[in-house]
Amino acid sequence: MNKKSTATRLLLASLLPLFLSLSLISGCTQMPTEKQSVSEMRPQISFRAANVDRHAARVLVDGLDMGTVSSYLEGAAALRVIPGTHQLKVVQGNQVLLDEKFYAGEGVNRTFIVQ
Repeated sequence: MNKKSTATRLLLASLLPLFLSLSLISGCTQMPTEKQSVSEMRPQISFRAANVDRHAARVLVDGLDMGTVSSYLEGAAALRVIPGTHQLKVVQGNQVLLDEKFYAGEGVNRTFIVQ
């Protein structure tokens, strides 16, 4: 073998570990990713009460007791329902404060006023 060929082989042999380490380093890095999430698309209902006494009234959706009006006050919290037509009643004792059939589509936020 000639001296030039031997020198080239030695140079390549000494550079091989460098190339391997660079490929391992670049293989461990990831491109930045964008985090995406799906927002809540179920319809939501909330309530605005004429006075504080109405906060204790019970909310019934399709005959199911969902809690008190105070649990779903406008701007603070909302009750999520499935899209479709629902029967809403708000009762306080024996008194029916609100009795309404309504349709709620996806992504809709609706506020009911309790007198």
